[in-house]
Amino acid sequence: MNEKKIRWSVFAPIALLMAGTVLIGILNPNGFYNLQTGIVDYAFANFGWLFNWTALSLIFICLYLAFSKYGKIKFGGVNAKPTINKWEWFAISLTAGIGTGILFWGTAEPITHFSVPPEELGIKPGTEEAAVFSIAAVLQQWTLAPYAIYVICGIAVAYAHYNIQLPYSISSTLYPVLGKRSFGLAGTVVDGLCMFSIIGASAAVLGEGVLQIGSGIGHLTNLNTGPILWALLVVAITVTYILSSYTGLQKGIRILADYNTKLFFFLMVFVFIFGPTVFILNLGTQATGSFLSSIPERFLWMSPMDGSEWPKSWPIFEWSLWMAYAPMIGMFLARLAYGRTLREFVTMNLLLPAGFGAIWFWSFGGSAIYYDWKGGGKLWDLINSEGGLELSLFAFLEHFPLPSLISWLLLIAVYISFTTLADSLTTTVSSLTTTSNTILDPEPPAKVKVFWGAVMGLMALLTITAGTGGEITGIDAVKQMATVSGFPILFFMILLIFSTIKGLMKQKMFDRANFPETTKVDMEPEPTDRISGHY
Repeated sequence: MNEKKIRWSVFAPIALLMAGTVLIGILNPNGFYNLQTGIVDYAFANFGWLFNWTALSLIFICLYLAFSKYGKIKFGGVNAKPTINKWEWFAISLTAGIGTGILFWGTAEPITHFSVPPEELGIKPGTEEAAVFSIAAVLQQWTLAPYAIYVICGIAVAYAHYNIQLPYSISSTLYPVLGKRSFGLAGTVVDGLCMFSIIGASAAVLGEGVLQIGSGIGHLTNLNTGPILWALLVVAITVTYILSSYTGLQKGIRILADYNTKLFFFLMVFVFIFGPTVFILNLGTQATGSFLSSIPERFLWMSPMDGSEWPKSWPIFEWSLWMAYAPMIGMFLARLAYGRTLREFVTMNLLLPAGFGAIWFWSFGGSAIYYDWKGGGKLWDLINSEGGLELSLFAFLEHFPLPSLISWLLLIAVYISFTTLADSLTTTVSSLTTTSNTILDPEPPAKVKVFWGAVMGLMALLTITAGTGGEITGIDAVKQMATVSGFPILFFMILLIFSTIKGLMKQKMFDRANFPETTKVDMEPEPTDRISGHY
């Protein structure tokens, strides 16, 4: 077994960059926020259209790959055997994907779109039209598209590592178009770029969780939420996910994901049964029809003349966030893909989680809209007056039986969800900055996990406190950090898509998993051998 070493060409530059970022954020938090704002404005003004096209295209690309002849490709070759059962696979995929986001935005986003729909579309707030638009909008942003973005990266990493038998890294996915150059300077730059994006995105989502947990604790206990409580929560969550990551995939995250997914199902069924069930079904059905009948129009709306801020503030922001996560989430999902077919991979990591997300937003979003409608907008007023969007979930639960008990259960679910996500990202980032992580021995050194786990925690605290005050809120800062992180990954994603499709279409040229006598990649086969499939 090869000794695992730190990959200094990736580790050192990113560690120094993160240290500099933390220092700048501490010394000049408003300047830090304003710098992020400038990058975000440039990205959305000039490349928002490309974000939208990429998100829409990936849905159809992933579905085509799954249900065409390429769906039969098995990661690891025909003799590879799965290392995890399907329930655990689904649970980890759900909680390490957008499970954290649906807890925060499950009520906050639908009630926002219901109360403040885009003026440019002529939708009157608080009406049936606004309700249908709201649920259709969250289906657009939280179901097929985010998982498709994750899945294409997962397919790329799994095929490169298990079938082409390349190193376990993001840069390996570019081998079909770059060849051996993907292991040189180009590969190092790609891995470093992905490292930067995922640490920034992790800080954003961890900060989001801290804001929600802090608001929930304040709502339930009357404690003042603010930087002190946020700092304590960051420390607690960071320690938890470092310990979980330290134990490895087979123990920590598998246990956390199992319990949390069961808790997710309980909460969703509880809201569905004790909420306005018939209203949920009626609104969900109508909104789903509206979404499916206008997918291209919804995804590609840019408002170039009316100048609506809605496309930039919501869907394009979401695509940027998902893309920032995608390379690392893809690496993590690839670890679970061994012995599975590409069709199984898409089903388990795209279709099933997307279906769960749709029912979740039907239940939580539909109920929130119903209670706000019947209450004359009181829920929206309460959210705005007391604690912002992060309080919405707990204000919403006041309409259900045992609100305090359910709120505490939700706090536990939020805590575990963010711990699970941070655990998976910590492990993946650590793998990217070390060598000799193999199928038989995939866990990176524990000390590296501890280092990157601590860095993510510090970045999260910095993100939610930098520039806050006045009209700038913690969630504003979170959205800025996520967008800054996702912008450069947009261009990498386009190259990755092309590389992955080329690798799959020319399977005989690249796939070595079915030729066990060939296990090394330091020499490229001659073109004639690659075409014939013999090595």
